[in-house]
Amino acid sequence: MSEVAKVIQLHDVDVETRHRSTARRKLSQVKDVAHLLPDSPVTSLTARLAEAAPRPPQSLGEMVRGVLSDGIRGTADFARRRLTGDYQIDEFGLDEHLLESVMLPALRPLADLWFRVQVAGIENVPESGGALLVVNHAGVVPLDGLILQLALHDRHPKQRTLRLLAADLVLELPFIGGLARKAGHTLACPADAERLLRNGELTGVFPEGFKGVGKNYSERYRLQRFGRGGFVSAAVKTGVPIIPVSIVGSEEIYPKLADIAPLARLLGLPYFPVTPLFPHLGPIGMVPLPSKWYIEFGTPISTAGFEPEAADDPMTMFEITDQVRETIQLTLYKLLTKRRNTFLG
Repeated sequence: MSEVAKVIQLHDVDVETRHRSTARRKLSQVKDVAHLLPDSPVTSLTARLAEAAPRPPQSLGEMVRGVLSDGIRGTADFARRRLTGDYQIDEFGLDEHLLESVMLPALRPLADLWFRVQVAGIENVPESGGALLVVNHAGVVPLDGLILQLALHDRHPKQRTLRLLAADLVLELPFIGGLARKAGHTLACPADAERLLRNGELTGVFPEGFKGVGKNYSERYRLQRFGRGGFVSAAVKTGVPIIPVSIVGSEEIYPKLADIAPLARLLGLPYFPVTPLFPHLGPIGMVPLPSKWYIEFGTPISTAGFEPEAADDPMTMFEITDQVRETIQLTLYKLLTKRRNTFLG
C-alpha cells in the first residue's frame, strides 16, 4: 500500500471515530435533559431506542436456569401460602389457590395433549353472574366434569370457575371426596344449587347421573332420562340462564362392554365395568383411550320470563327440561356428523 493510501485510510478512520464520539456525546446530552420533558417526543424516542437495542441471545443453559428458577420461586410461594394460611376456603369447601396451583395444572396435559380438547361457543357463557350449565354425562370414569371445568377456566376470557353438582357417592369416597370439595364441587341437591346460583356462580349439573356415565358403549351418545327437572327449578327460582353443553369424545375413553353386577354390589359401586382393556390388563387398562374431544356451549335459554312460582309447576318444568335435553341431543348428533375419526377428529 502506498503512503498516500495509508494517509487516506488513517484520515477516514479518524473521521469515523470523531463522528461516533460526537453521536455518543449528543445522545448523552439528550438523556440529561429528557427527564425535564417527560412527555416530549424526545423522551419517547429515547425510550423506543433503548427498547429496540439488540440484546444478547440467551444460551440454552441460561434458559434452563430461568425455567428452574421460576419453578423454584413458584413452589416456594405455594409452600409459603399454604404454611401461613394465605388462602381462602368458601362455605362449600372450594380452595381456589389449590385448584389453580395444583389441580388444574395436573389436568392440563391430559386435556391439551391426550384428548386435544376443542371448544366452541364459549362466548355463550356470561362473563359474570350465575348460570346453570346442563351437560351430557359419559365415560365410565367421570372425567368429563373435570375437563369441562378446566376448559372454562382456560378458554373463558374471565377464567371462570365452574362449580359442579356431584353425586353423594363421589363426595363420600376417601381422599377423592375431599379433593372434590376443594375443587368446588358440592352435593347435587336443589338447596346447594340455588345457593350457588344466587351467589353468582357458574354451576354445572349432569342430569343423567350414573345412568349416563355408566351406560354401555352400544348406547353411546344417546341421552338417558333427565330425572325430575330439579335443576330447571333451581334456575327458574334464581332467574339465571340455562346453558346446554354437549361433549363428544368422552364416550370412547373407556368403552364399557359389560357390567359385573355382583362385584359392583360387593364394592358398593353403581357398576363394575368391563372394557376392552380393563380389568384383564390391570393398571394398564385404566389408561383412558386418546379420543378427540369437542365441547360446545349452546345458546342460553332464558328463565327471566318465568315467575318464581313457576318452579312448582310440573308441566312447566317438564317442558323446559325437554327443551334442554333435545338441544343437547341434537348438538351431539351434529358434532358426530362432523367428526371423521374417533381418535383423529
